[in-house]
Amino acid sequence: MSAAPLMPVYSPAPADFVQGRGVEVFSADGKRYLDFIAGIATNSLGHCHPKLVAALTEQANKIWHMSNMYQTELQRSLAQKYTEASFADVVFFANSGTEAIEACLKLTRKYHSSKGNPERIDILGFEGAFHGRSYGAINAAANPNYLNGFGPPLPGYRQLPFGDHDALKAAIGPTTAGIIIEPVQGEGGVRAVPTECLKGLRELCDKEGILLIFDEVQSGAGRTGKLFAHEWAGITPDVMAVAKGMGGGFPMGACLATAEAASGMVRGVHGSTFGGNPLAMAVGHATFDEISKPEFLEHVRDVANHLHQALAGLKDRYPELVQDVRGKGLLCGLKLTMDPLKVRQLCFERGMLVGTAGQNVLRLAPPLIITPEHVSEAITILDAALAAARDEMKAAA
Repeated sequence: MSAAPLMPVYSPAPADFVQGRGVEVFSADGKRYLDFIAGIATNSLGHCHPKLVAALTEQANKIWHMSNMYQTELQRSLAQKYTEASFADVVFFANSGTEAIEACLKLTRKYHSSKGNPERIDILGFEGAFHGRSYGAINAAANPNYLNGFGPPLPGYRQLPFGDHDALKAAIGPTTAGIIIEPVQGEGGVRAVPTECLKGLRELCDKEGILLIFDEVQSGAGRTGKLFAHEWAGITPDVMAVAKGMGGGFPMGACLATAEAASGMVRGVHGSTFGGNPLAMAVGHATFDEISKPEFLEHVRDVANHLHQALAGLKDRYPELVQDVRGKGLLCGLKLTMDPLKVRQLCFERGMLVGTAGQNVLRLAPPLIITPEHVSEAITILDAALAAARDEMKAAA
């Protein structure tokens, strides 16, 4: 395979994928793979879902793009669906999770400024977080792997130890604007935030008059068995970023907010050329209509329980390799005692696509349409991959 003139910021697997169908993808040489990463929690309804294909095809023959200088009914009606199904009063459509996060960060500072408190700019986050790749997003997460080499850190961002309630309370002061957190960390190790912690954050933000920002770019769109992961805790944020699965594989994201939190977002303070374009809105409607069905979310919960039980069985069989089963719903993973890249490669060689995350975690984020049969196939492949990894470790010793 010859080198392509692409900026070398990725190291993709040695396969060209040319077709997808449901939970399967096929490479140019005809090999079939079971897709258990779904474009990193993005292909929520699998590949080439007929309702999404129909929606995109129909819209492609109508109108593609107008920009937000003009309005479209598709954008208004999709915003209405999301506000009716969530805590939010208003929606800003973007093209990605990173853009949705940027809108959340700007909205939070603008809120306090519009209330006469421009000094309140500090956004508190947590170690292990990942909020995207833009300059604002990498500062909000402050992972040195993504910050190094890009100049001085932006002021107004601070990261705290994950789960350290005392450190969080001590960090809040007169310049604090908001707290940002993923209800289930994705890149940081597939860690679910305990319900009591999310409730505590809500109480703390209410007490201190600061905004609570949820990053549900990975954990939203039905991935945990509810439309949004924070629903399990019975609380709501003031602002939330969503993306990935909400477009079923088509690029789109959104910032959702209460009317009060968004009160500073007036004409001209933010925008997007492509955000909310008709193609994305058409696919977004079709995706929302599927993932919001109660029976669909019940299916996600049922198959996720089956998957977690099967993963626990792998932990029992390979105690020297698997330390823990993590995550919530169909955003889950195995914390390993070794580099997960090796196990990911062994899975790839056996026809299965998986991902990795921080803290030596093998990440699974399959399409939400998987069945118990898909789970069985995945566990068989994972079993074989872990056995091979164990044998290699023994041989090396």
